Amino acid sequence: MQGVKALQGILETFAKGGGFDRHISRVTVIAGGNGSLTGVMKVEKEDSNRGGFLHGGMTAFLVDVLSTGALMTHPKSPPPGVSVNINLSYMKAAPIGEEILIKASTDKVGGRLAFLSVNIFNKKTGDIVATASHTKFIG
Repeated sequence: MQGVKALQGILETFAKGGGFDRHISRVTVIAGGNGSLTGVMKVEKEDSNRGGFLHGGMTAFLVDVLSTGALMTHPKSPPPGVSVNINLSYMKAAPIGEEILIKASTDKVGGRLAFLSVNIFNKKTGDIVATASHTKFIG
C-alpha cells in the first residue's frame, strides 16, 4: 500500500476503530509511501496540557500511530504488530493553535522487529517539538 491516499485511508481506519484512536482523524497526510509518512495537525485544546501546550501523551500517541502507518507502507509490508518500546524526547512546546508537522520513517524491518523514527516540528517556525524512536514486534 503506497501513497498519500492510501495512508489517509489507513488513518481513517484507525479512527473508525473507536477509543482514543479516534483522535487521529484530525491528522492530514501530506506525503508518504515506501516506509514513510508526513502529516500535519493543528494543536487544539483537547490535545493540550494545563499549560496550553501539546500534551506529552498526545505526542506519544502521534508517534505510535503515525510510525505504524509509515511501517504499513514499507516495501516488505509486514503486519503492523505491537509496540515494544517508544523512546520520546520533548524538545519544545507546541501551543494551542499552532500546526505541527509529523515525519515518520521506517529505519529497518527485520524478521521480528521493526525500527521506526518520528520527528515532530512546529510547522510555522520549523522548531523541533519532539523526536522519537519506536520499536515494534512484527514477527
